Amino acid sequence: MSSPCAPVRRVGLFGGTHGNELSGVLLVRHWREDGAEIQRPGVEVKPFLTNPRAVERCTRYIDCDLNRVFDPESLGRPVVEDIPYEVRRAQEINHIFGPKGSDDAYDLIFDLHNTTSNMGGTIILENSRDDFTIQMVHYIKNALAPEPCPVLLIEHPSLKYATTRSVAKHPVGKYQN
Repeated sequence: MSSPCAPVRRVGLFGGTHGNELSGVLLVRHWREDGAEIQRPGVEVKPFLTNPRAVERCTRYIDCDLNRVFDPESLGRPVVEDIPYEVRRAQEINHIFGPKGSDDAYDLIFDLHNTTSNMGGTIILENSRDDFTIQMVHYIKNALAPEPCPVLLIEHPSLKYATTRSVAKHPVGKYQN
């Protein structure tokens, strides 16, 4: 296990990574209008619509899947006229919430998704050695009890994740069907 982590001071709440997954979009819009329920003393919480063009068209993406382009190659691409929309958007998100892998990156990004899979409300983690996210999941599971809240660990020892949430020091995904 890792050493104790610094306090969480900046949190991003993402909705609309896929423009046809509307639960996160509706929550982000709600929190932008009235953020009282997500604000806490000493913590900056930023609700953020990640892929507004895809949301406007109610489609998964415009040019490519935003949740797959937070890799070093895409984030480092020169901005030219024909750059895919989602690659440019990933660069913008990385600028606002990152840079990815730096001490300046947001502490936590909670990326809200929908799925048609029969998995209920499921939390997605990419790292079993992240003490903060493990403790947060424990808290969430206890708060929701007796309702189930499965956790899916998609950890791979050599895979570098290119998801929107991977910009943060502590990435968490939430899927709801």
